[in-house]
Amino acid sequence: MQTFDLEQLRTFVAVAEAGSLTAAAPQVFLSQSAVSEQMRKLEERAGQSLLTRSKAGVAPTAAGIRLLAYAHRLLALSDEAFRDLRGETLQGELRLAVTDYFRPGDLTRLLSRLGESYPQVRLHVSILKSGTIEAGYAKGDFDVGLSMRIAGEAGAAAKPDAPVLRRESLAWMGAAGLRIARGDPLRLLVLPDTCSLHQFTVRLLQKRRVPYAVAHVASGVAGLQSALAAGLGVACLNESALCEGVARLPPPHGLPALPRVAFHFLPARRGESEFVARARELLASHLV
Repeated sequence: MQTFDLEQLRTFVAVAEAGSLTAAAPQVFLSQSAVSEQMRKLEERAGQSLLTRSKAGVAPTAAGIRLLAYAHRLLALSDEAFRDLRGETLQGELRLAVTDYFRPGDLTRLLSRLGESYPQVRLHVSILKSGTIEAGYAKGDFDVGLSMRIAGEAGAAAKPDAPVLRRESLAWMGAAGLRIARGDPLRLLVLPDTCSLHQFTVRLLQKRRVPYAVAHVASGVAGLQSALAAGLGVACLNESALCEGVARLPPPHGLPALPRVAFHFLPARRGESEFVARARELLASHLV
């Protein structure tokens, strides 16, 4: 009786989520040609097409969507069995705080996969601003905090015991096809002024003497994305905030160059439990 190969399924999940074979290849430590060969073999084994291919990338077919649901469950069960036999089962309650700039389009899916992989962990997630996370973590409100720092800003360098999970470029974004009218004040879309990226953006525009007016204040990144897609103005956001209807402003837009940001876990507290330390390691492997 034929069965599915777990490594082919793992590659299939990476391809479906990345949207292209090229983007998926480094995630599964394979060349693009090896990924393509695995997908060919998987489709041959399934007896039908699992991916539609176009210039924009790949997307799962109806059959691919069905297999994707099974693949998540099979891979999670395999990983759980492996960890259990190696004595790596994780059990307990974890309070996690994550900046809302961290992979806003992917975070729900990532946390869902985490729940599938560690069903015995009761995860309490708070999506907050980095400053709020850092203040709450210092008071002991959270067990693990994932914060964002802007390169070149005061305190932006992560400490040696706070490794960087991900780096991204900042970009000026607006509705797809939007162009800035020269001479008019920039219609700026931001989060509340307690947000470090709001503060950075305003300081940069003032320093470069770029006229602007705050046209919209959103409560979170999702609201900011909706306002951008609606054409209400321009925002400074990290690249993973790009979504349908939102694009980088095409050059020349006349706005200042932007630095990169780094996402990292806040350093471990003295005397933290072995459970929290292990949970932070596993979170890093899932979220990186």
